[in-house]
Parts: sequence; C-alpha cells; structure tokens
Amino acid sequence: MTRFTRRQFIITAGATAAGTLLAHGCTSNSANTTSTTNSTSSPSAVPAVNVSNGDAPEVTAAKLGFIALTDSAPLIIAKEKGLFEKYGMKDVEVLKQASWPVTRDNLELGSQGGGIDGAHILSPMPYLMSLGQTKTKQPVPMYLLARLNTNGQAISVASTYKEYKLGLDSKVLKEAFTKQKAAGKNDLKVAMTYPGGTHDLWMRYWLAAGGIDVTKQDIVSVIPVPPPQMVANMKTGNMEAFCVGEPWNAQLVNQGKGYTALVTGELWKDHPEKAFAMRADWVDKHPKAAKALLMAVLEAQQWCDKLENKEEMCQILSQQKWFAVPATDIIERSKGNIDYGDGRPLVQSSPLLMKFWSDSASYPYKSHDTWFLTEDIRWGYIPADTKIKELVDKVNREDLWKEAAKALKVADAEIPTSSSRGVETFFDGVKFDYEKPEDYLKSLAIKKV
Repeated sequence: MTRFTRRQFIITAGATAAGTLLAHGCTSNSANTTSTTNSTSSPSAVPAVNVSNGDAPEVTAAKLGFIALTDSAPLIIAKEKGLFEKYGMKDVEVLKQASWPVTRDNLELGSQGGGIDGAHILSPMPYLMSLGQTKTKQPVPMYLLARLNTNGQAISVASTYKEYKLGLDSKVLKEAFTKQKAAGKNDLKVAMTYPGGTHDLWMRYWLAAGGIDVTKQDIVSVIPVPPPQMVANMKTGNMEAFCVGEPWNAQLVNQGKGYTALVTGELWKDHPEKAFAMRADWVDKHPKAAKALLMAVLEAQQWCDKLENKEEMCQILSQQKWFAVPATDIIERSKGNIDYGDGRPLVQSSPLLMKFWSDSASYPYKSHDTWFLTEDIRWGYIPADTKIKELVDKVNREDLWKEAAKALKVADAEIPTSSSRGVETFFDGVKFDYEKPEDYLKSLAIKKV
C-alpha cells in the first residue's frame, strides 16, 4: 500500500488522532463520541411495549457505535424514535465513531473497557475481528445479527477525469492514469474506507473487471480514508477516486468537485452492505437484551424504508450530533434520485436506491457473507485455507434475526426460509454460487492468491 505524506493527508491524520483518543476511553461527552441519551425528538413509541416480565431484558443499557453514513439510519432512528425504550432498552447510547478502525478498537474494548458493545459496521468486519484482525491481534468473537441495508454506495472520481465519462467500464482508466503519470503525477491513489471491507471490495472488483490489477501497484494504489474525510481529500487532489457510502458521493457532486462513475447497485443489484453486529460475549450473556435491540433495529429499518419517512429521516441524520451535513446532501439519493454530476440525465426513483427492509434487505443471508469471505481470500486479507462455512455458521446469527422478526409479528412471507438468495450475477456476467465459492475464486483472472 502506498505511503502518503503528512502534508497530503493531514486531514485524515487528524481524524485518526481523534479516533485514537476515542479508542482509549473518552467519555460519551467528548467531541468524537456523541451520546444521544437526551434526544430532542419526540419518541413515537411508549416505553416497554410488548415486554412481559419473562421477556424483560437482563440489562437496559448498551453502547452502540455508528459512522456518519446514511446506512447507519436504523440505529439512529431507533434511538430518536424511542424504539429501544419500546422494547425495554431504555439506556441505549448511540455513539459516533471517527473511523472504521476506531469502531473495531472500541468493539475490542467493549463497554466495560470504555468502548462499545455493538455497531453499525461493514459486513466483513465481524469476520475479520473474529479471525484476530484487531488492534491486539487477538480474536474478538462477534455475531452478525442483521444486515442494515443493501445498495446505497458509489464510486466517485475527481473532476480531472470528467472527459473520460467513466461508468461501469473501468478500462479507460489505464490510459487516463498513464497520462497522469506522464504529466508527473506518479503517486496515484484511489480510496476506500477499510481494508477488506465492502468499499474496498467494490473498488477492487470494479478495477479488476476493467483489467487493472491493484495488487501490482504499478498503476494505482488503494488506500484507506475515513468516510467523512473523502470529499476533503478529493478537493485537495490527494486521490483520483473513492468508494464510500452516502452522503459523501452526493456531497462531492453538490460541491462540483467530482462526479459519480457508478452506484454500487449497478455492480451487483441489491448487494449486501452494512450490518448490525455485537460482541458475541455480550449477546451470550444478555440474550433477551440482544433480542430487544434487534427488534428495535428491525422496526427502525421498516420505518426508514417508507418513502413518506425519507424527509424526516434525512432531517434527523443531518443534525450536528449525527452527521453535521446539509440534509440536501442526503435526501435525493435516499429517494433513488441520482445526479451523477457528469451531464448524464438525472435518474429518478432508481430501483437501486438504498434499501433497509424491502426485498429482504435486513436478512443476513449466509450466502452473502460467504461471498465477502471469498473476496477477502481473493485479495489476501485472510488465509486461503480459511474454513468459510464453519466461520459463517459461527458468526452469522440468522436464527436470532428470525426470532426477533417473529416477535415483531413480521409476516411469514417476509421471513426468508433459505440461507441463500440464490446464485448471484455481477455486472460483468460473473456468477457466484454460495455452495461453490472455490469455483468462483478460480474463475477470476485477477487475484492475489
């Protein structure tokens, strides 16, 4: 991975420093961790509804982390709308994290150590942590309890590349990057948010499909940057492209500093994205509390998915204590209205919008986690001999999702009966069969293993 200078990435370094403070036990009143116990929004739920004495949570408190991305909305809405209280979890804190590494480190600490118990998280991260990819290099067993959303990310590029009219085909970037190097810009970088995370995998898949092998680093290198710092670094010319969730792609376009090449649903329709995950020891110790949290998150996902709630959702997310960005940077893409920023016609009501509940968006399909692990093997993030099925069965708790859904009286038709959504097909025609991940891996021309 290419090193970058202090001058080039001073903004990112600042975010990392702030995150380090957070990881070492800052209080919830710190600038980097926003406690929302005193919400200003009027709760829409009566506390402790549907909680009998036998189902009462073992504890009423939990600390959950989030990154300022639109797909964290279910946790924020569950807090703002009183849904945690509705199911007996009256002392839940939803705390802002500076970056994904900070989220990881605070999960490793746990709330008993000044960290957090669960989080809005990149779907591969609970697996990476369970394998020992942590600050101390020790495994932290995690449970993935729900998928928070599908779709809703994008790959955006600097205005420098506007003439190339980039879209799904990344082949033209070879020529474009060669010209940049000929002009004297040798250290070309594209950014994602966390090594082995979803944004990293979308970026690598897109480039590899166009014949660009980032493992060689002779054309371009891939670097991690915290989501809220993406636009700032693009504006100062520190990167050529980035992959991140909303609202940062929309903000780049709104500020006229770049354009969106594609939304990730174009790479893989209704692809899995973020997850709601918790430390396994916390869930095992507090199964009723975990179920209550999960019920609140699932109900919030249903609320977030309704078109009539999008405006209010975005107004809430835009607040200083949450994202601190204009609601105009959030609202349009949350409705599926996409301005690519390069002259393409405005897309209205795209079916590739971020989904929180519809089309089984919330269900944690084991087949999807199998793909994430296969891709992490592809790029060398985890060993090639990783026992994928065994690991997925240990981390993925679709059984708990079903328990929570049934307690919410979700219709049987909305509760998947299979751990797989079926054979998945990507934009370039490549297919992934959940039962044959090795065949998929062998079929890929560009890979590290």
